[in-house]
Amino acid sequence: MASNHTTQRPRERVAGCLQALLFPLIIIGIIGAWNYYQDDKDNSSSSSSSSSSSPDEKSGEWKAGDCGGPDPDGSADAYKAFDCDDSGATFKALKIMDASILPDAVQCPAGTDLIVQVSITFGSSGSGGIPSSTVCGRNLSGDHPGDAGAGGGQLVKGDCIDNTAKEIACAQAGAADYKVLDLVKTEAECPSATTDPLKLTLALGRPYDVICATKAA
Repeated sequence: MASNHTTQRPRERVAGCLQALLFPLIIIGIIGAWNYYQDDKDNSSSSSSSSSSSPDEKSGEWKAGDCGGPDPDGSADAYKAFDCDDSGATFKALKIMDASILPDAVQCPAGTDLIVQVSITFGSSGSGGIPSSTVCGRNLSGDHPGDAGAGGGQLVKGDCIDNTAKEIACAQAGAADYKVLDLVKTEAECPSATTDPLKLTLALGRPYDVICATKAA
């Protein structure tokens, strides 16, 4: 079974001869607490200096800065956690967002090259499961299709689209294409430089309904 999860003080009644024992016990307690603090501080310092990052081993939860890559034992679109200096690591998490069963409901930040849905699975099956979070990942290589204007990833401000609202690389945009100035819910929210607000058909969960655009060339 594999799953994602995040992952009284007694009354003081010292009297008579017991009071004589209290002072040495306090001293022993202080020494023990100091040694524990020093050990914990040393361990924290050594772990924070490491460049590697991977999801918490106990909870399985991803954090920004964790790394992952294709799972060699999974399907073609399966990913797993790797240390960032591992040869199998291909991306680093820019941001961790809530999961959604709606494909357009999660809007990752600009620079996101791939989106990985993390699911809780039960039993021996590695497929399916209950969505638990979304990893917005950026390639560790120099290939970044999710950068504004690069033509890949999710649509963001600074991207270019054709007259069907399909994303294209800005370097290939022509006179009939558009530059995205903003993504909003209503035309009234578009910036003043907008010349061509493109109202989209309704999509459940999508955080915007209008592409504020102007001619790309």
